[in-house]
Amino acid sequence: MQSRKIKVAGHDVEIAEAGKGAPLLYLHGFADLHGASTGPLPFHDALAQSFRLIAPAHPCCAGSEEDEDIETIDDLAFRIIETIDALGFDRVDLVGTCVGGWIAAELAVRHPERVNRLALIGASGLFVSGAPIGDMFMEAQPREGTDFSGMRRLLFADAAGSAANMLFPDQRDAAQELNRYKTMRFASRIGFNPPYFYDPKLRQRLYRYAGPTLLLWGEADRMVPRAHAEAYKAGFAKAKLRFIAAAGHSPQVEQPAKTAAALKAFFARSAPSKVAAKRKAAAPKKAAAARRAKKAAKKKRGRR
Repeated sequence: MQSRKIKVAGHDVEIAEAGKGAPLLYLHGFADLHGASTGPLPFHDALAQSFRLIAPAHPCCAGSEEDEDIETIDDLAFRIIETIDALGFDRVDLVGTCVGGWIAAELAVRHPERVNRLALIGASGLFVSGAPIGDMFMEAQPREGTDFSGMRRLLFADAAGSAANMLFPDQRDAAQELNRYKTMRFASRIGFNPPYFYDPKLRQRLYRYAGPTLLLWGEADRMVPRAHAEAYKAGFAKAKLRFIAAAGHSPQVEQPAKTAAALKAFFARSAPSKVAAKRKAAAPKKAAAARRAKKAAKKKRGRR
């Protein structure tokens, strides 16, 4: 995976990019690239086999510069639109995990004309009575200085599994700790003060995005309960919901192959076939040839 930096509104934004094919813009979460992981995971590698995966790091995360002007989710959605502009895209296929899913949903309802297809994985962002979002900030503080079992339980179905311990080990790792700190600092800008990790107006605005939408949720998500998945499904006009077995809040980590396969099948439908692309490319040439032939025939009749 290649990494580069671009300027967006005067600030450095780190862009991780891999693969060839149709562009797929990926907005990360916590147990993720640019989050708890210092590099790509098997899930990202799987997507890069089918798409040109483009993953900007949120402000303050990984190598992206912190921006003191980012204070609300509205500020952040606007920044992502600015990033899409800076990347040179008019419309994008968009996928987001966790807080990245929240940002993706906010962007889609504000600028539906900029999103071809939308996929959300365990997205926060909604208020659902009786189903509160888990307390990320409480669990980010390790018990007795090194015990991250609470965070692992919040983000993974198998809190003792290798995937959970890889990203949130009890052992001290300076690079991982710095990445986690940056991610939580970023999250505090939009999710620490009430309302906690949700926008009270988002649910009533979901109707504004009428494009194809895929919702992927871990069956054992303890961070964003499945009631939120049902609320997203009810709000979007063309949403399909799929639960991933043996996964918690991070199916992209616990079930990378299944999660990537679902995304590949969904986004492949928006990519034109090679035949269609060739026909589209050849259309102007055919039209020009037809005009020349018509003009030649008219000139020939005039000579008679």
